[in-house]
Amino acid sequence: MRDELFNELLESVRQGGAILRGESAPSRTFVADEVDVRELRTRLKLSQPKFAAMMGVPVGTLRNWEQGRRRPDGPARALLRVVAKHPEAVLDALR
Repeated sequence: MRDELFNELLESVRQGGAILRGESAPSRTFVADEVDVRELRTRLKLSQPKFAAMMGVPVGTLRNWEQGRRRPDGPARALLRVVAKHPEAVLDALR
């Protein structure tokens, strides 16, 4: 790795550490809207088992999301956001 790239990477890691320690504010933040999983499933006219299968999660996990005991995160959250914006494309791709 070239010295210039290494120094840039090192500075980036130092900045990240300062942000995590609360010594510095991040330059930008991202806020993703929560998806109402029950409303989305109902709008797609899918049962809990079918929607859970489409998402690749157990039905119990889906129920926890719908009842507010848990929140989807990671890839599931991203997929839910895509389903909410482009349901036909996702249903077509996943069927």
